Amino acid sequence: MLIRFLFSPRRGVTALLLGLLSPLALQAQTTNSGTDKFAQLETVLPTPNTYRTASGAPGKDYWQQRADYDIKVTLDDTKQTLTGRETITYTNLSPDVLPYLWVQLDQNVLEKNSITATTEVSQLQDRMTFNAIESLVSDFDGGFKIESVTGKDGKALKTVTNYTMMRVDLPKPLRPGQSFAFNVNWHYNINGQQVRRNGYEYFPEDQNYLYEIAQFYPRMAVYSDNQGWQHKQFLGGGEFTLPFGNYKVSITAPADHVVGATGTLQNPSQVLSATQRQRLEQAKTAKKPVLIVSQAEAVQAEGKRATGTKTWTYAAKNVRDFAWTSSRKFIWDAMQIKQNGKPVLCMSYYPKEGNPLWGQYSTEVVAHTIKTYSKFTIPYEYPVAISVHGPIFGMEYPMICFNGGRPEKDGTYSAQTKYAMIGVITHEVGHNFFPMIVNSDERQWSWMDEGLNSFVQYLTEQEWERNYPSRRGEPKNIVEYMRTDKSLQTPIMTNSESVLQFGPNAYAKPATALNILRETVMGRELFDHAFKTYARRWAYKHPTPADFFRTMEDASAVDLDWFWRGWFYTTDRTDLALESVKYYTPSSGDPAVEKARQQQLQAAAAPSISAQRNAQELKSTLVDEKPELKDFYNQYNPLAVTAADQQRYTAYLGALSPAQRQRLGQQQHFYELSLRNVGGLVMPVIVQLTYADKSTEVQTIPAEIWRKNNEKVTKIIVTKQPVVSFVLDPFQQTADTDQSNNAFPRQPAASRFDLFQQQQQTPPNPMQQVQSASGK
Repeated sequence: MLIRFLFSPRRGVTALLLGLLSPLALQAQTTNSGTDKFAQLETVLPTPNTYRTASGAPGKDYWQQRADYDIKVTLDDTKQTLTGRETITYTNLSPDVLPYLWVQLDQNVLEKNSITATTEVSQLQDRMTFNAIESLVSDFDGGFKIESVTGKDGKALKTVTNYTMMRVDLPKPLRPGQSFAFNVNWHYNINGQQVRRNGYEYFPEDQNYLYEIAQFYPRMAVYSDNQGWQHKQFLGGGEFTLPFGNYKVSITAPADHVVGATGTLQNPSQVLSATQRQRLEQAKTAKKPVLIVSQAEAVQAEGKRATGTKTWTYAAKNVRDFAWTSSRKFIWDAMQIKQNGKPVLCMSYYPKEGNPLWGQYSTEVVAHTIKTYSKFTIPYEYPVAISVHGPIFGMEYPMICFNGGRPEKDGTYSAQTKYAMIGVITHEVGHNFFPMIVNSDERQWSWMDEGLNSFVQYLTEQEWERNYPSRRGEPKNIVEYMRTDKSLQTPIMTNSESVLQFGPNAYAKPATALNILRETVMGRELFDHAFKTYARRWAYKHPTPADFFRTMEDASAVDLDWFWRGWFYTTDRTDLALESVKYYTPSSGDPAVEKARQQQLQAAAAPSISAQRNAQELKSTLVDEKPELKDFYNQYNPLAVTAADQQRYTAYLGALSPAQRQRLGQQQHFYELSLRNVGGLVMPVIVQLTYADKSTEVQTIPAEIWRKNNEKVTKIIVTKQPVVSFVLDPFQQTADTDQSNNAFPRQPAASRFDLFQQQQQTPPNPMQQVQSASGK
């Protein structure tokens, strides 16, 4: 079929035979510059074995260790200290003989001579906050004070402490299948609220404390098939990796404190009043949260000081950690839901300073999160889920998390505060799934818990409220970070302690990548099945990045090595450019039609500036003056239809098959799109076509279009009606960092600027403004 080239500002009139590429054009379509972005990750990922398979599933010989705890702690509300003693029973389920054990001493990160303190990089500024100065000159005496480490027989065990790790030398090697129990006695000073992960908040108005306690006990490090002991020092960035086990924890606190914790309360009749127990029963069938301790009751408790103590005992099965909270200021509400037929008691503990936000939203958010995460991953199987409001803006532990979001003292709050609170509760409760159940190694790979969790947080937020203003998940929200200089970025596959721009890199970028996988690369059905398969395979186990990557491919039949390589192993960015569009339409072959068309084109063509001026200024030419110089060609019209033309056309039609003659009569438009990968990240090409009748069509071309040339390709698109414009990524699906090169014809970016005399102060939140105007 003949193809005629109708218009190009660069090439003028030409012809092209569709379907045939010149050797030069073929070379342009198949040249890579050294690195094939579609190369498989076989040489990068660890070799599969009987513990971890090539499919991403646990192997037939998969094993993991176990650590059970019996802990007793006493909180001193006067001195802000914690004293504890514990018995750890460690079971060796590995095939290896262990001559020693490694125990984590995470509180030692707060010692004055910790690696964190001595390697902290900082710079003095012209304006310094008191908190910043305090962190530089603090004389806080932090860290564990280990009093003794003994065996069950009471004999001292030899130990060696290396910053946040303690080696316990065993009396005899621990063989496969054997258990070893030992005791640790310790105490430490509880840090103030300026430390993010745990500590206390002091309320000067009523002179009370609120405690959020975690990493409070020496706990076992992980010993695994893929790396042996995970005893990388805790520096504060990389969080935790821990073995599963059963916990029994007894917490002695002032008698007027309310204590919440991981697990279920074992002695409610000893620590709760009859009224509180009755309210808890009501909560099990309530449709909305029931107050176990009301605000009035909490305010009354704030003004008193009990002289005695109570011991609250909690038990938790098959968890990797334990945390708790304590204060006489707590309001406490609860509501039970059913998840996969099992009851889950959703609860919140918060001081009056958290209302009205916390009473209205917290427990409802907890329940919504448990339901939604269970839908997208695996059913939640723990008996409780708790949100606590205090000094820590966001930190997670099994069944309990610490969250921020506090209204103004007058009870008003901004939309930012409201959604930050809902978002952080969703995020931290969601951590029950990643990494509390799907137990990835946070010390090594923050993205495996923060990134996966931020992705499901996005899905959960969107099911909380239509058009919820999610911070992370939408591709357009990561563009600003992806634009930053590469020297300020690190690949997602970077150790937790070495990550630059921790929030964007560990949270937002992997969450965005998964959203792009779900919406654009794989589709929701394939992605959701694969993601749930990963969660199901690795629930209550220790997955690695390779297990995730392999499972997502194994369960979907989608080759994603190019995606993992680009998004997780590099700092490339998405920037696909539509450099040019050439327009072709099939020739009819009829000389009467084609020559008439060329006559119209010639007549419509603008004469050159020289031709225009010559027409005005040049009175005559030599041929005008000497007609004898004219010959045949001065009278010849090459666009006149001749009998020979008609004969050739008739012969041409006679040689065509019926199908070819039908094709010749169809009206079709051919567009050759020149595409360039400017940012280096290969991605699907999503192109929106706008037709002459203003209707639109979106075509999605898989990323494999770049497989033979990672940098530039051409793509021919055939339409039945003329196209007036092409736009790449019209719905901002791929985090394209430069939209100025996405449209053809080019579309200038519309924007506005504000004129102002001076920088205005931030106005009060809208709720405060309305109440002030109404006299409330």
